[in-house]
Amino acid sequence: MQKAAQDTTQSTAKQTAVKLPWTSQDTTWMLSLFGTAVGAGILFLPINAGMGGFWPLVVMALIIGPMTYLAHRGLSRFVCSSKIEGSDITQVVEEHFGKGAGKAITVLYFFAIYPIVLIYGVSITNVVDSFLVHQLGMESIPRWLLSGALILGMMSVMVAGEKLMLKVTQFLVYPLVAILAFMALYMIPNWKMDALMEMPSAGDFIGTIWLTIPVLIFAFNHSPAISQFAVSLKREHGQNASRKADVILRNTSLMLVGFVMLFVFSCVLSLSPAQLAEAKAQNLPILSYLANTYDSGFIVYFAPLIAFIAIVSSFFGHYMGATEGMRGIIIKQAESSGKQVTEKGINKFILGFMFFTIWGVAIINPSVLGMIEALGGPIIAAILYLMPMYAVYKVPALQQYRGRVSNIFVIIAGLLSMTAIVFGLLS
Repeated sequence: MQKAAQDTTQSTAKQTAVKLPWTSQDTTWMLSLFGTAVGAGILFLPINAGMGGFWPLVVMALIIGPMTYLAHRGLSRFVCSSKIEGSDITQVVEEHFGKGAGKAITVLYFFAIYPIVLIYGVSITNVVDSFLVHQLGMESIPRWLLSGALILGMMSVMVAGEKLMLKVTQFLVYPLVAILAFMALYMIPNWKMDALMEMPSAGDFIGTIWLTIPVLIFAFNHSPAISQFAVSLKREHGQNASRKADVILRNTSLMLVGFVMLFVFSCVLSLSPAQLAEAKAQNLPILSYLANTYDSGFIVYFAPLIAFIAIVSSFFGHYMGATEGMRGIIIKQAESSGKQVTEKGINKFILGFMFFTIWGVAIINPSVLGMIEALGGPIIAAILYLMPMYAVYKVPALQQYRGRVSNIFVIIAGLLSMTAIVFGLLS
């Protein structure tokens, strides 16, 4: 028996020692995760983060990288900890915490992601409508017709399958990264350096960072794609999936912080707090506001294009997570009531529910930043930051990750986000 245990230990050590070279598939996943994060959150981040001043934004840039990487690493390790092949996050929760907790977390997981999908329905309609009216000089297309056509187009790619979605995302992300970087550099001559001279009081400084953390978490969030990402890596790498995921997630986080924060700083230094407040009031992404404000032909036409690509690429990852959560809710409810459901029937229901609810909210056109702050933030913080850390101290399969300083950092970040949201709602 002792020899068997030694053999198992040696086998595990050999698997751990296996070299995992970077592959083209890793690049595809990195770009897909990047595309999932670079959506409405990024496009609205300069507005919320910038209104508090330049120096709080510097601190935010320093903390968001570790926050993003460590939180998503924790979630991927949680999904990879399953002993059941092909288990997604909803099944892993049930495996580790039981059926009751499985149902509760599945519902929370769905409601963490579903509001973001609704946000993209609103944002894509506003971006295209603004472009048609301000840049092309056309009359507005009836909102119900424009939103319906755009949502149908984005959902069609998802219905076609995961392979097509990854290819389309990869095709979109390359120009997105290039134009985003060029746009940030292009605006440098318009930087107003007097912003560097303004230092808020200590209370305002800390308060700005604290209240902006939920928007930062939302802006860099790619958790909706993490479950399928981890499942795919487990299928390809087995027990080495967590190690491979760590590397891909590290590179994704570096890419996000590098490109996105450069763009955010450039936007904040190019616009005054009054202009940022005006963009918030108009319910427009920062790029659409820049296109309507600047005379430059480059910004006028490329800014809306970046906004469009960013929203579409991010929609794919969030739609994938939302449908995964809804499928888990339906299956668990059916099992509890003893009913039989077919995969075809579930897919049809999800398709219809998603289209009509996204379409309806896009027509209503609620405040995007209000939806981010009230709906997305608290549940994302709970699922992404707190649940995996709770699992580390409760699940035997994750005990090797206990007692690390990074765990405390992630827990504090999650709690700060949730308290900031509660404070914001109460005030």
